[in-house]
Parts: sequence; C-alpha cells; structure tokens
Amino acid sequence: MTDRRALSHLLRRLTFGPTSAEVDTAARAGYDATLTGLLRPVPLPSPPDLGADPLARLDPGAGREQRQQARRIQKEQVTTLTRWWLARMTGPGTAEKLTLFWHGHWATSARKVRSAQLMLAQQQTLRRYGAGDTGPLVRAMLRDPALILWLDGQRNTRRAPNENLARELMELFTLGLGAYTEEDVKAGARVLTGWQVDRATGVVTLNAGRHDDRPVTLLGRTGTWDADAYADRLVGHEAHLPFLARRLWVRYAAAPGPSPAATARIVAAGRNTTAMLGAVCRDPEFAATRGQLVKQPVEWLVGAFRQLDVDPARLEEQQQRRLLTSLRGLGQVPLQPPSVGGWPVGAAWLTTATTLARLRTAQTLTQLAPATADRLTGTDRVEALGDLLVVDAWTTGTRQALESTKDPRRLLTLGLASPEYAVH
Repeated sequence: MTDRRALSHLLRRLTFGPTSAEVDTAARAGYDATLTGLLRPVPLPSPPDLGADPLARLDPGAGREQRQQARRIQKEQVTTLTRWWLARMTGPGTAEKLTLFWHGHWATSARKVRSAQLMLAQQQTLRRYGAGDTGPLVRAMLRDPALILWLDGQRNTRRAPNENLARELMELFTLGLGAYTEEDVKAGARVLTGWQVDRATGVVTLNAGRHDDRPVTLLGRTGTWDADAYADRLVGHEAHLPFLARRLWVRYAAAPGPSPAATARIVAAGRNTTAMLGAVCRDPEFAATRGQLVKQPVEWLVGAFRQLDVDPARLEEQQQRRLLTSLRGLGQVPLQPPSVGGWPVGAAWLTTATTLARLRTAQTLTQLAPATADRLTGTDRVEALGDLLVVDAWTTGTRQALESTKDPRRLLTLGLASPEYAVH
C-alpha cells in the first residue's frame, strides 16, 4: 500500500476535502493511479434554471420600485447560483476545485456584473476550457461578457481607450509584473477596443465603428492584431508558463511559490493545465508542503460538508441562509471576490476574526450532523475524530484540549475549528 499520509495530502490538495473512505480507496489504488483518476476529464454539468435576467429586461423608463424589485430578483438569482455551486463542490473529484481556482484567478464579481446568468456562463467557460490548453481559455475569456463588464471592456473604444482589461490580462491573468511595459498595456487596450455586451442574450460582438484596427507594437512585435492573436501572443510568451506554475503551486501546494527547479519541472509539462497540475503533485518538493497551506474558507466549509455527510442542497432555507452568512463572516463568498486580484492566500485567513468565525461555523456544522458527532465516544474518540476529518496528527496542545472534552459534539466542533484542520 502507498503511504496513507501521502495520499491524504494529495486528496486534500486536489479535492475539497477527502473522506476517510476515499483515502482507503486511494491507498488500495496507489498514488499514480489515484492521481490519474482524479485528473480524468468529467462532463460539463447541466446548469441550474435561473430564469431571465430581470435587469436586462427592465424598461428604460421603469420607476424606482420596479428597479428595486428587479435588483432583488437579481440578488436572489445570484444566491441560487451560489447555492447550486456549493452543492456541486460537495461531489467527488477535482473539477469544481479547479473551477474555483480559475474563478479566483480570473476574479470577477457579481456585485458589479449584476447578472447571475453571465456569471454562470463564465463558470461554464472555466469548466469547458480550464483543464486544457490555456490558449483556448484565454481566447474565450477575452470574449467573456462578465469579464468585459467587470473590467469596463465595453467602455473601451477607438476614441477613448480603457486600459483596465489589457492591464489585468497581462499582470494578473497571463504574464505577471515585469513581463510587459506600459506601452504594451496601451497597445493591448487598442487591440481590445469595440467589444460590446448584450446583457439580455449574453452575446458579445465587435463593433467595427468603435474598434481601433491600426497596427500596434505589442510585446515586441508590430502588426495588426485581433483578440485571438493577442491571446496567442500572451500564452506563447516566455513568462506565461512560469507565471501559471507559480499560481498553481500557491493554490495547490504552498506559498510563496515553487523553487526555480520545481518551476522548471512544472513548465516542462507543457501548456496544459491538467498536465501542469499533475506535475505539481508528482514533484519531489510537493510532499514537503504538507501542513503549509491554509485552507480557503470555501474549501474549509465544503470539506466539512463532505466529511460530515451534509448535503447543503437538502438543508432548510434558514439553514442555507445561515451558512452563506457564515461564509461572509469567514471572508469568502463564491461569485464575490473582493477585487480583480481575487482572494488572499496563507496567513490572511488566520486572523482572530476568522478564527472566531470558524468556531461559530463549526458549531453550526455540528448541529447539522449530530449523529456523526455522537459516534465520537470512548477512549479512541480523538483518533476517530482525526480519521473522520482526515487529520494526520494532532499537536500536543490540540490533543490535550480534545482529550479533556467528553461531549462528542463539542469534540467535533473543536476539531473543525482546530489549527490542524485549517492548515493542511
């Protein structure tokens, strides 16, 4: 059998939180077979029925009350989409965690886009292209209506170029700081002029009258560019793969990033996200990252759902609302990143406020799974808790606190709120 801790480490990083039974299955299969299975492609999920976009259908002459009602419906649709996604995250496999990775990478917020339908379309684009070659993904995202609205691309015209999308495209999405100049930002903005979003249909079109089709010098090459050529230039740039390797390592292995040697090994996997992710998990340095990655709040919560066998889709309305409120308190709500830079990593999630929020949410989770908690009795209850939560080992301090607890429900609450469960 493969080392159980190595497999627990692999499953914790690639999924939202393995169950003990999944670790058992992986131990029988072995590391390579488990990794291959986890990275196997999955079908695109059927989207939820959100209804029509109320803001897109709103009459230009609508009064204040009508606008407020449309806004309320729009917010409810975003909540429906968020709940649907959280429920999907509780399933097996790695696809939804990779979708969350890309969502944090191409960080787009429903607060500004104001359309659950466009946010869902972006999600589906990330699922469709996110596991493969980054070329088609970047091409698709340059035509993504939610991203265009989020970064003011619809205001980018021949007469008034808007640099937001071009700047973030190179700095945050494809190349990183230092790989481009301010002149490249200006040239990229001109290449991306003229794209217009039809909110009602979700269709993006190029308005020739607003597009600047004059030649520009972009990343050292002069010519007449369109969006696809721009995307191809970005993913073919020498900075692209090292940049993406660092992003994958920070989210799946440890901050602040891989060593130069590990970066070179990941880049050698080629321009395919699945292959690069496989290289991350097979890298000799990956095992040494155990215990160094702080879980994002969504990862923490969904992992608890999975291990406590709680299906968020089956919870009562009040319970679902309470859990979304908990996520806000923890600092991460899907579809609402704080900025185009996405959510923070590492110790930013270990403040006094987030620790207290985890404890309160852990109490709520324990209330949702009383039967699971009540099984944690007897002299081996601390070991049973570690097995349930797939925690390899407790520190001396945590173990003493757990062993002094006789109430099984309090024991589960403390385990969920423990540092060993928050940092994996």
